[in-house]
Amino acid sequence: MCRYVAVGNEPFLQTYNGSFLRTTFPALQNVQSALIKAGLGNSVKVTVPLNADVYESSSDLPSGGDFRADIHDLMLAIVKFLNDAGAPFTVNIYPFISLYTDANFPVDYAFFDGNASPIDDGGTSYTNMFDANYDTLVHALQKNGFGNLPIIVGEIGWPTDGDMNANIEYAQRFQPGLIDEDAKSVDPGNFERHWGIFTFDGLPKYAFNLGTTNTGALIPARRVTYLERKWCVMKSSAKLDDPQVPLSVSYACGLADCTRLGYGTSCGNLDARGNISYAFNSYYQIQNQLDDACKFPNLSTITKTDPSTQTCKFEVMIEPYYGGAVQTLGGAKKALGLVTGLILFILNIV
Repeated sequence: MCRYVAVGNEPFLQTYNGSFLRTTFPALQNVQSALIKAGLGNSVKVTVPLNADVYESSSDLPSGGDFRADIHDLMLAIVKFLNDAGAPFTVNIYPFISLYTDANFPVDYAFFDGNASPIDDGGTSYTNMFDANYDTLVHALQKNGFGNLPIIVGEIGWPTDGDMNANIEYAQRFQPGLIDEDAKSVDPGNFERHWGIFTFDGLPKYAFNLGTTNTGALIPARRVTYLERKWCVMKSSAKLDDPQVPLSVSYACGLADCTRLGYGTSCGNLDARGNISYAFNSYYQIQNQLDDACKFPNLSTITKTDPSTQTCKFEVMIEPYYGGAVQTLGGAKKALGLVTGLILFILNIV
């Protein structure tokens, strides 16, 4: 049985603006050399999980597939390396992205239930985006002389928040991965942290049959212990035009998770105070409810009244395990890429 080592993850996403173009291939080569030196070259293979945007079609049909023009030579070098090493091409295919980037994309074509109008490509009929996307890669490899290179689908799924099309209805229709990752990069979009069928604390988001239980239902995580039911929110006496508001929200969102705020998301119905409170509470909970984590200057207070709405849940963190370590308030003052946009959204709510 052959095992694989993944080097990086989707390094050539266009949203990364070429940040990893010079480092990925050398890293791939170095890891392969290390495996060979360790005597594992035959049993462990290197691969690099790539997003489906590394290839494209000149005709909008799979048969027109080729690697993206701006990275064509680099992709051929990597593909040749994988082929020579007996390693597979790993691709992550997300039909959701098509809806995210194109408002006119036919919704039914993103799913597997056969409701989309078929698209014909030289006698091959496609009724879903995944099959068409996968075959675009197949044609790209064939066109460049690597038609026999094995392909592995590394990731597939549908997010449940962070965008108007990232919702439980669509995710249940598609059936995505496992648990949300609240520290995942959001450079591609706020939805990146919401691919799971379970929430961060192990609760099922919707009914899904994995075939592992007699009932066919998902089982919540057991013996989950939560911190005290209290939340950090904006003071009723605080003013929205206080100059400390944007600074505090930027700090909170930069170190916590505000990806549920925005148009079409689960918390998109909050007013300005609700958005600010959500940001404060997210930081407060991630800091395990430390008192100092709810001391935004003259803006915040701790409440035991749940500020959640029907669609927007203000989380309470699960009890941490420190393993003898001291609990401290940490984190540098840096904001994630999403913060600027979220602040504009938060402060422009009427």
